Amino acid sequence: MTRFAAPIAEQIWDMKYRLKDADGTVVDQSVEDSWRRVARALAAVEKDSDAWEAKFYDALEGFKYLPAGRILAGAGTGRAVTLFNCFVMGTVPDSMGGIFDMLKEAALTMQQGGGIGYDFSTIRPKGAGVSGVAADASGPLSFMDVWDAMCRTIMSAGSRRGAMMATMRCDHPDVMNFIEAKQDSARLRMFNLSVLITDDFMEAVKAGGSWDLKFDGKIYHTVDALDLWNKIMKGTYDYAEPGVIFIDRINKLNNLNYVETIAATNPCGEQPLPPYGACLLGSINLATLVKDPFEAGAAMDEDALYDLVGTAVRMMDNVVDASRFPLEAQRQEALAKRRIGLGVTGLADALLMVGQRYGSVEAAATCEKWLKMIARASYMGSALLAKEKGAFPLFDKDKYLASGSLVDMDQDVKDAIAEHGIRNALLTSIAPTGTISLYAGNVSSGIEPVFAYAYTRKVLQKDGSRTEEEVVDYAVKMYRDKFGADAELPEHFVNAQTLAPLDHVRMQAAAQKWVDSSISKTINCPEDISFDDFKEVYMAAWDQGCKGCTTYRPNDVTGSVLSVSETSEKTPEAETGAEVVYLAEPLERPQQLEGNTYKLKWPDSEHAIYVTINDTIHGGHRRPFEIFINSKNMEHFAWTVALTRMISAVFRRGGNVSFVVEELKAVFDPRGGAWIQGKYIPSILAAIGGVIETHLIETGFIEGEGMGLKSDPHAEVVAMDASQGKPKGKACSSCGQYTLRMVEGCMTCSSCGHSKCG
Repeated sequence: MTRFAAPIAEQIWDMKYRLKDADGTVVDQSVEDSWRRVARALAAVEKDSDAWEAKFYDALEGFKYLPAGRILAGAGTGRAVTLFNCFVMGTVPDSMGGIFDMLKEAALTMQQGGGIGYDFSTIRPKGAGVSGVAADASGPLSFMDVWDAMCRTIMSAGSRRGAMMATMRCDHPDVMNFIEAKQDSARLRMFNLSVLITDDFMEAVKAGGSWDLKFDGKIYHTVDALDLWNKIMKGTYDYAEPGVIFIDRINKLNNLNYVETIAATNPCGEQPLPPYGACLLGSINLATLVKDPFEAGAAMDEDALYDLVGTAVRMMDNVVDASRFPLEAQRQEALAKRRIGLGVTGLADALLMVGQRYGSVEAAATCEKWLKMIARASYMGSALLAKEKGAFPLFDKDKYLASGSLVDMDQDVKDAIAEHGIRNALLTSIAPTGTISLYAGNVSSGIEPVFAYAYTRKVLQKDGSRTEEEVVDYAVKMYRDKFGADAELPEHFVNAQTLAPLDHVRMQAAAQKWVDSSISKTINCPEDISFDDFKEVYMAAWDQGCKGCTTYRPNDVTGSVLSVSETSEKTPEAETGAEVVYLAEPLERPQQLEGNTYKLKWPDSEHAIYVTINDTIHGGHRRPFEIFINSKNMEHFAWTVALTRMISAVFRRGGNVSFVVEELKAVFDPRGGAWIQGKYIPSILAAIGGVIETHLIETGFIEGEGMGLKSDPHAEVVAMDASQGKPKGKACSSCGQYTLRMVEGCMTCSSCGHSKCG
């Protein structure tokens, strides 16, 4: 019998976490083998490794404790990978040499798959003087463009996707440009953006006061605080960015505020970290710990929860010692503070099991109660671990007990810390768990509400065909297994589509009271929410004690997410808002095509390369259909044939294929590029990308160099909502399915688990 509650769970395990050799040969024959591999690796640092391996295996068994994906995929493999998810890089110096030193460190970190965060507030504003140079500063946004290009280059080299977070203080002179940066759809695609909001700024907003934009003590501009706040709000209302981080609150409540100052977070915002800060993640699956689910006496198994949390803390503490780090500074920071981020998933499912409506006052109180249990067990477990193994090196008893999360902690926990110290400086965080929650049987993600109770997923088979399968929420499946497949769901079964935005805020605020780091959560807002009501969501988040706020309002600019009917019984259909064409099946080749051939002469190469691009007319528009790359140089033969076939396959699937240009132009050759017609081209592949771009401009497919589609070809849409005659929205860039949704701040595909946040 399989351990997996749903086919999608097994598919996610096989695709992302199952150990295989480089040639694809399976090493982990079953998920039990994966659990055993991880348990053995994390127990290896223990004196009694056999006993702890058994304990760790028990925690993993049945998907009760879910280490983050990098731990599941990397622990015990012998591969040179980091098991940490989150990094904030060093403080960016306000000098050219220092800036590019930081760029190198970012590249090395992203090469190992880490998501990184940076505060760009330390770079002088655009137009500021530069001593010793007869020029003005280009400002932080120009260097963010360099970081963005680096990230695309690293990804094009085949490295695991890693996201970036950029922050900027609300009093930086370039904050207006920062707010608007991603309103250009072609700019900063690899970044999430958040404004660092201070307490003084929020007071000025509420008082209707003025606000100084300054750098190094010099005031550059004075603006109306409310006008700036409205500009931030309008940006996220229309474009879903920037986010908001209440940075003073984060520093005030930080257990380590006596040794560090935080100015940035990881890409999804749940880990505010100091320079070179690193944090690993893991989640307690609350949906597996409810006794007598759906019965009158249903309740959280508090003893099981307490024991599981203690084991999870020990496992995560061992990861600190077992992991590799991209940079030595990251390793030293991790060992000095031993930060971990233990969170939850399956909260909404657990609430359904005990008969409570997510978002209600009762559910918020239950959420707070459960999160306090986890915080208490985490801190007590870490104190006992310190008794055995020693406290984290920077522990200062008096300062630590007077700070952050300890103010409201139970006295017996404080007493244990006073006596033994504590092993881990910070312990709790609620991270994105989209893929992990699918692996665990499609439990509700993090502290998010259930998104949809059921939907249809298309699965690619080995013969290339696709089959459909129903994906059902974990709690809904359990309810129907218990009461019958046709049983009507109770009234308290609500989902993300039917919740008021302020209900989301209430749940986030309840959880934040007992989370010492932060929370990754998306507050879904209806498209027709008024701007004033939208602003109230952020003000409520501030007033109720949240450390940040992320919203998503579907519209023509941001795209759409899956939506479901209020009964949540039907397969989700996507709303309109598709910007480009996606074809369900590849176009067939006509007998005759029109095209152009371009000659490309690479310096120091004996033979030229000839690139032929043929087009087809579809829906009244000319679009690329196939490409041929030829050269007499046999050194190029294999890769040009492979490139020809792959790009042609992409062209024939339709859609906004201009991304091919972006990816090719980002490829660099470590042996060096070449100067062609006054421009530096980093590789032959980049030159081919330039040729394709030229062709797309000449044929009217895109507007110009570095720009998007020339027109919005709605007439070409093939995948339609039959009931409304509308396009199904954007397709997943990984699997091509129309199953994108916003989860915990990231567009995530429910078909394959792909997320831009990695």
